[in-house]
Amino acid sequence: MDTLESRELRYFMAVAEELHFGRAAERLGMAQPPLSRAIQQLERRLGVRLLERNRRGVSLTAAGEVLLYEGRAALDAATAAARRTRRAGGADGPGGSRNRLVLAVKAAASHELLQKILGAYAAEPGAAEIEVLPSGMCEQEDMLRDGRADVALMHAPFNSLAGFDSEELMTEGQIAVLPAGHPLAARKTLSMADVTDVPDLPHARWPRNGGYPPGPGPEIHDQTQLAQLIALGRTMAVFPESARAWLWAEHAAVPVVDAPPVVTHIAWPAHSRSIALAGLVRTATRL
Repeated sequence: MDTLESRELRYFMAVAEELHFGRAAERLGMAQPPLSRAIQQLERRLGVRLLERNRRGVSLTAAGEVLLYEGRAALDAATAAARRTRRAGGADGPGGSRNRLVLAVKAAASHELLQKILGAYAAEPGAAEIEVLPSGMCEQEDMLRDGRADVALMHAPFNSLAGFDSEELMTEGQIAVLPAGHPLAARKTLSMADVTDVPDLPHARWPRNGGYPPGPGPEIHDQTQLAQLIALGRTMAVFPESARAWLWAEHAAVPVVDAPPVVTHIAWPAHSRSIALAGLVRTATRL
């Protein structure tokens, strides 16, 4: 048996992520007994044990770990196919537009570059409508994989380009964004050592892989929250040089001379055959 149904994958994913049949059944909106039977049937069809069940709870076998990883990718691919198909047919846009691309960007990053790309592409004959979709830290990857976006501006080394086609657009240094009144704000330059473990100014923490990294800094949900907390003297952050575009008067930006350079790429799914997307990429790489 070499095929899996999306329903089976969703059932298994819920149990594998919750590691509890009761919570998984509640999440799926179904009773626990039919969920248990469905997982047992899936194991019989595959000929492997996916879950270990005992009095202490549920755990994944080695085979279950593989299906969890592969299943996520498969469901993302199916969701992406549906979303992009609806977008291509105009089913999800006002007026039934049949020529639209969704461009995912990190909120407030590469502002000047983005304006140039949008302006240059809009001047191209037959240009598609571009919907700009702001995202949080490192969310562009998920948006490309699950079909919420067709193309993205991504920033190495923060974003992973694995599995995507991409073209390099710009390389820039990094700056420390600080409260304007902080002593470090008076410096001409800073080093990474200078901005690491500053007792009164912990680094802001962005969500990654569904959670926040450990640390004393505040958990950040969006760019506006970050800007306010920096202005209030509660946190700091290191950003690409282009972040100067969103700074407030209460902020200071100091170059961090030994921070790794940030390379902005335009990235898209490797299997894409969109003519409109190819045109946008050509325009971006010419700038």
